[in-house]
Amino acid sequence: MKKELIKITDLQHLTRTQVKENFRNYMNPGLHTYLGLLDFDKLYVRAQGVYAWDSEDNRYIDFLGGYGSLNLGHNHPRIIEALQQVSTMPNLIQASMNATASALAYNLAQITPGKLNNTFFCNSGAEAVEGAIKLARIATGRPRIVSCGSGFHGKTMGSLSVTGREKYQRGFEPMLPACSTVTFCRLDELEEQLRQKDVAAFIVEPIQGEGGIIVPYEGYLKEVQDLCRSYGTLLVADEIQTGLGRTGTMFASEHEGIEPDILCLAKSLGGGIMPIGAMITTQELWNKAYGGIEKCLLHTSTFGGNTWAAAAGIATLEVLAEEELPARAAELGEYLMNGLRALQQTYPIIRDVRGRGLLIGIEFEQPAKGMLGKVAGAVNKLSAEFLGAMVAGVLLNKHQIITAYTLNNPNVIRLEPALIVTKEQIDVVLNALNDTFEKNTSLLGFGLASGKTLLSSVFSKK
Repeated sequence: MKKELIKITDLQHLTRTQVKENFRNYMNPGLHTYLGLLDFDKLYVRAQGVYAWDSEDNRYIDFLGGYGSLNLGHNHPRIIEALQQVSTMPNLIQASMNATASALAYNLAQITPGKLNNTFFCNSGAEAVEGAIKLARIATGRPRIVSCGSGFHGKTMGSLSVTGREKYQRGFEPMLPACSTVTFCRLDELEEQLRQKDVAAFIVEPIQGEGGIIVPYEGYLKEVQDLCRSYGTLLVADEIQTGLGRTGTMFASEHEGIEPDILCLAKSLGGGIMPIGAMITTQELWNKAYGGIEKCLLHTSTFGGNTWAAAAGIATLEVLAEEELPARAAELGEYLMNGLRALQQTYPIIRDVRGRGLLIGIEFEQPAKGMLGKVAGAVNKLSAEFLGAMVAGVLLNKHQIITAYTLNNPNVIRLEPALIVTKEQIDVVLNALNDTFEKNTSLLGFGLASGKTLLSSVFSKK
């Protein structure tokens, strides 16, 4: 027998236990278990700026930032105000030209690199990648798409086909045909693929996010652009995570002055409130793909470019420009990076610190095989595969700092705070990391401490 529906007025009264039961029974049981292992199943009830509060009124500093979706922080008042300003306008009338979407498209054409001009709006980064794949194929008449190993472009079927980790593809085969990968920063491998002259597009992240915050060597993207142009292949810049000020410039492509043929954007374009994605290309390519009455409806989206989402996008660009947040990200990113590198000199558990602006990864050393012995074999395995998750668990549960590991490299935790973060808030995180490693100076000690925390979490939930 069906139960009574939960009303919107009931939300503030839901307990943490009720939320976990709903998640387990009606959403994703495996993820419910996984989040529970490291006590990541908090019930957050409010958020503002860089902070979030749980149901027990504990305050957390959010250094995960919605995987790059919260460049402006939580519930930025300018975004909420923008939504209120359009609240009486029609949100969805597809048989019309949406004024708000047209204004956002105009604004994007003014700030994106090179000749990028025409925008297709959708609802997510994965959809933007899907749009880029389709446009590249129809505009060039070529079938193949090349991407990078360890790259991440989404989990819908097309975007998954160009995502460089088999774990997420296994079980969904066959992937989209005519997709292949090359090693990030290996121009010889890329040229070998391109010289066949059947590659429609090469899609690349200017900095690999889920690959572990991998920054390419200086000049790589420019060399990639030159190769693509010499072989008639379109260059697609996936700026879904790196765009809109995150790396210290409005777009990460600007660090090398490249001009992609297609740019994919999403995440923080919605100001951390509305879902919106964008695929932006040149007028020439748009007309080749979708020009004229016969082809103008070949690629559409019901909710893409709706009034509320587009208004959030307009307000986001305003805040980024007026508050000079890209420059702020460059300055504070350098401050955070210097603090992390000082910790690296002290604690050998930190293998590497890398990134640009406020997109920074900390990679940890893996324990030697058998290091913890047979008694702690399970802990040794967890440390080898998910040391980043264990560090994130300590930061969350002891220091009230929200972080997470990168999907394609679980030994790396990302630090991706809102661009409005302060030096004082950064210092809190640096001190928490110092405290974490000071008390567990060796891999052995940290593995055992993390394993003990993990096991206690499991038994406390039984």
